[in-house]
Amino acid sequence: MADNPKVKFDNKREMDAAAFSQAAYVLDQARQKLGDLDACEKALTYNQLLWSIIQADVAEGKNELPDELKANLMSLSIFVDKQTTKALAKPSEEIFDSLININLNIAEGLMEGQ
Repeated sequence: MADNPKVKFDNKREMDAAAFSQAAYVLDQARQKLGDLDACEKALTYNQLLWSIIQADVAEGKNELPDELKANLMSLSIFVDKQTTKALAKPSEEIFDSLININLNIAEGLMEGQ
């Protein structure tokens, strides 16, 4: 799904922001053609993989993020799981928009911290 897999980043926050932005882009492309169930499924699976990585990272004992932030990320990931399940069964603009907005807001927040 990534057009240029050999991009170099200055730091992890920038890399994470790019991952969320890329997932938002892929979801937006699928949202524009909701009738293409294969494209929707691929986009949702791509996004779900990103959020599965976030879940694993947040749950890891060595994660040094503040507890409140970890809890918020875990809550968001559960929401993303539920929305993804709904969208896989019946894709809708509303669900795709919510997933896109979550990803873009997180990407923006990561970049604000630079």
